[in-house]
Order: sequence, then structure tokens, then C-alpha cells
Amino acid sequence: MSTPSVPPALDRGDAAIFDITTAAPGPEGQLPFTPDDLRNKPSGDLFGWSLDVGMGWAPDAVRQPQALLLSTLGGMREPDGRPLALGYHTGHWEVGLLMREAALTCRASGWTPFAGFCTDPCDGRSQGTPGMFDSLPYRNDAATVLGRLIRSLPTRSAVLGVATCDKGLPAMLMAIAGAGDVPVAIVPGGVTLPSDRGEDAGTIQTIGARFSHGLISLEEAAALGCRACASPGGGCQFLGTAASAQVVAEALGLAPVHSALAPSGQPIWLDGAARAVHGLLAQRALGWSARTLVTDASIRNAMVAHAAFGGSTNLLLHVPAIAHAAGLRRPTIEDWTAVNRAVPRLVDALPAGPHPTVRVHLAGGVPEVLLHLRALGLLDTSVPTASGLSLDAVLDWWQDSERRQRCRQILRDRDGVDPDRVVMPPAAAAAAGLSSTVCFMQGNLAPEGAIVKSTAIARDLLDGDGVFRHVGPARVFTSEAAAIQAIKGHDPATALQPGEIVVVAGIGPMGTGMEEVYQVTSALKHLPAFKGTPLITDARFSGVSTGPCVGHVGPEALAGGPLGRLRDGDLVRVVIDTRTLLGHIDLVREDPATGELEPDAATLATRTPHPALAPHPKLPPATRLWAAMQAASGGTWGGCVYDVDAIVTKLHA
Repeated sequence: MSTPSVPPALDRGDAAIFDITTAAPGPEGQLPFTPDDLRNKPSGDLFGWSLDVGMGWAPDAVRQPQALLLSTLGGMREPDGRPLALGYHTGHWEVGLLMREAALTCRASGWTPFAGFCTDPCDGRSQGTPGMFDSLPYRNDAATVLGRLIRSLPTRSAVLGVATCDKGLPAMLMAIAGAGDVPVAIVPGGVTLPSDRGEDAGTIQTIGARFSHGLISLEEAAALGCRACASPGGGCQFLGTAASAQVVAEALGLAPVHSALAPSGQPIWLDGAARAVHGLLAQRALGWSARTLVTDASIRNAMVAHAAFGGSTNLLLHVPAIAHAAGLRRPTIEDWTAVNRAVPRLVDALPAGPHPTVRVHLAGGVPEVLLHLRALGLLDTSVPTASGLSLDAVLDWWQDSERRQRCRQILRDRDGVDPDRVVMPPAAAAAAGLSSTVCFMQGNLAPEGAIVKSTAIARDLLDGDGVFRHVGPARVFTSEAAAIQAIKGHDPATALQPGEIVVVAGIGPMGTGMEEVYQVTSALKHLPAFKGTPLITDARFSGVSTGPCVGHVGPEALAGGPLGRLRDGDLVRVVIDTRTLLGHIDLVREDPATGELEPDAATLATRTPHPALAPHPKLPPATRLWAAMQAASGGTWGGCVYDVDAIVTKLHA
């Protein structure tokens, strides 16, 4: 009789598995204990040295200062860079090379490097899927884990964070800001290159909508989609949330000068990791720490830089969270309004302009923008930075540096682009019509406020006074999926019609974890029939979103907000003033006596919520808990943080 085959899940037939060793002599040498060590050090410190030499570290080197290197690395690469197991996204795919460069610099400097990891998801990969319901809540979870990893190495002398993308870098910034009394620094993971024969990674996410409307062929979609990421590592090529977070990291003084937006995998990118370690050495000599670097003044500098770059509205969630992690006052809507009114936008990059982020880096990046802002008197340049120098000293060096001159010349020579057309002097930016970044909205549909990235509204949609105005019937959806199906127009009976205002309600924190709706915003932008169509939602936007898209509407519909009382056909008025940075979204009705449109709060007050409003059936329990805890901690305008004192007080009550 034949022996039945054994499935390899049970037995692969490998005889080597039985070559088993049951004891070994252990490392040679002796640990450099002193009597005082044995009498007074915690057992964890002593056993830690045993672990160090067990992993192969030399016994005579265990007394070196210890640097903790943390990153969001994802995937596994072969030594030649080929993928063994894919990461979630390009942003964390290559950051292991930055970790290696930092570790080598630590070792050459007489420090012992430790490495820990907490990877991150991809907002692009999860767009339009239930994966998006975990996106924003992940940030708090990761910040908690990274903070625990920092504290779990009690003998650390410094902490370096390496991260790139939409939630991983804000989480790392929160953890680093809260690291306390040790030197700290951030290494941004840089950007991927744009294809010289295709579309950027933001535009490419519209291929489904464009194909549905016959604007591109199947073959074009397939070819364009294949080459959207022209290099294997780095965040997306536009000033979305990933790039904006890198800008904020450097403007806070936590990242080395001219490290944000560097092209991933290239020598200028690796250089940032080595310089960050040298900064940690300088900080240690000065007695500086996270408390030295992250202050009210540095937080405001970051807000100023965000406004000058035209950064993602998601940073209005992340910067308050960084401040909260550092034990500082969280910026308010009023603070953001004041900064955006005072600060001109100086960067003309995707998605609001033509240039990819690698060009922004070559044009001078963050320090080039900060030079202009210093000249305008908009920065506190006395603040310390992770280099061990004041911001003023850093900018003085940058102004006359070879690095600045040569990078700007490379942009001229390689791309034929004038650096001053990418990072513009203030007068040139004003002449080019660049408007301030964020407009804050009110009205009977947003009693607690809303926001719009007004600088990303196409200029031909504005009236001569710089105001976007639109009045039209509401088209109300209670899910992103329903909205995108109407926009794609598969069913003529339910297809969106030009002139309608898209309202997506019930997808704030309680509904979907405050998902992004880039599927919707990108389709509206790239489908000619819907150019200028306003979108109003209690959700949030990808940093690459453009157009008259009003988000963060408060209160959210599921918390009783009036947005959830709208019905199809209701007349809605949207007014966005890109100069004063004020706007309104209102349900309106015609005054029978004058024929004028006037806000109609009375109808909203008597209406019941939309009958289809409900949390998404696939909302994870962990996200429901996150929504409740952040609501108790100040909500979205407070940065969606966990305010432990507030939560405990409410639990006891």
C-alpha cells in the first residue's frame, strides 16, 4: 500500500530541524560592573547589559550612552533593495536605510544605538474602504505605543524618530514631543519622485472616476497607474498630510535643517539621519531635551510655516495633538485664524500649484520659506533647534551655505525651473495670486465651525473680490460610497447633477472615525461637469484635496449637528472669502417679501435627523471607543487627543 502524502503544513521533510542545540557557553568576557552598580542599580539595568552582550554587543561597550532609534518601517527588503515582503506604502519602505545611517553614526560617535518599530498604514491604500475607519484613531494608538517604547528603555540618553507619512509621522511627533528630559530629534522620511511620463500620486487616484465618465481608456488607466510612484520610497509628491507633517517637524525645530521633503534613497536624504545624530550629541552637551525644543513659541512657528506652505488641513488636528503631548496649551481655531490671516502662502506646489515636493526641497524647502518669514517678522527665531543652535543661527548659516546655492542651481539645471517660482518671495507670491491657506467657516449648518483649504480653490472659481459663491440644491448622502457612486453616474436615476451641492453627513468621528473622502474630492476636481461643485461634510480631507470642500463640520451629524437634518433639494449657500478667510455655509430660503435669500435656522431647528444616519456597520469597536474618548477631550478642534484628566473626571462623574 502506498503511504498517503503528508501536507507540507505538517511536515516539509527537512531533516535539519532535528539538529538541535540545548546549551551554549554564552559570550566571552566580563561585564564592567562596579560594587556601586551591584548595590544600587535596578536589576533591570544590570540585566539589560546581559541582554546587550547576549545580542552580540561587546561587554566593554555597554557603558556607552544609549540612543533609542524609533521608526515606522514597514515591509522587508532583500539586501539589493528588492521586495521580500511589501510594506503598506512607499513612505515607510526605505526608512530602514535612515535607521542604519543613524545607527552607524551613533556607533562612530561612541553611542550604543537601540532600534524599535511601530509601522503605519497608508491613507491612499485605504481610501474608500473600511480600512479608513482606523486611520485617524491609529495616530493616538501609535503615539501611545511609541511613548511606551521610549519609557521602556529607561537607560536611554536620547531618542530619534524616523517617520514619513500621514499618521505615522504625527504619531512620532507626539511621542517625541512627550519624551521629557532627553535630547530628541526627528528624521523625515522624504518624498518619492514623480514620473516624467505620467501623473502624480494624487491625480492617479481619480482613474476610476475618469474611466467611468469616458475621460480615459482602460489602457491609459493601466499604464498611468503603473508608474505613479517613480521611486520606491518616500511620501507622496504633493503637499498633502505626509509632506505637511515633514514641514511641521522641521519648522518645530525637531528635524535637521533642510531635511523635510528630501528625495528618498538619495545621499542628501541619508545625510539628514547622520546630521540628526550629531544634533543629539550637541543637545546632550548643552543639557537640552524635548522640553527645551517643543515650546509655545516653536508650536506657533510650525503653524506659521504650515500657512506659508499651504499645508494639509489635517495638521489642524495634529499640531494641537503635538502641543498636548508636550504638556502645552493646544492652539485654538482663533489661533489658526490669526496665523493664516497674517501669513502669506509662499509655496506653489501640488496640489494647489504645479510643482512636486522634490522641487520644493531643491528650491530651499523649509529654511528657504523660514528666511522669508523671518524677514517679515513672523517667526520667533530665538527658539532652540535639534541641531544645538538657535533657529536664528541655523537660518544665518543657511542663507550663505553651499547647500542652498547648489540645490537651487540643480533645480535650474535639471528641471529648468526658477527656484523663486517654487518658493516665492512674498511680493512675487502676492503678484501670482497665491492666497492664504485655511478659511474658517460658520453658519447655521456649522454652529461649532468648519474649515476649507481655501488656497486650493481654483482661481477661476472666485469672483473678482476673491470670494467663492455658490447657491444650489443639496444632494445628501450618509456614506462616502453612495456619494462616489452618484458621482461616477452608473445609475442615471441617482447620478449627481451639475449645480448640486454634495453633502456627506454622518461620517465624522462617531460615524466612521472621521474618514477622509479623497475619492469624492478628487472626482469632483477632475470631472469637468462637476468643476467647482462644493462638498460639505463632517469628515476630513486628504491633504491633496482641492476645491470648495468644507470639512470638520461641527457638531457632527451623529452628535445632533444640523448637517444631519438636511434633505435632498434643500437650498444651501456656500460663501468662502479667500482674502478675509471667513466663510459661511447655510440652509437658506427665499424671503417672500423681498425675494432675497436668508438663512433658515428655523427649519433646521424643527427637523428630525436624516432617517439614514447611523454609524457605519463596519465601524470597529476600538474606533467607537476612540470617538468617545476624543469627544471627551475637546473633540476635533482640540486635536482628537486623549486628555486623561478630562476623561477621568467625566468617568468619575
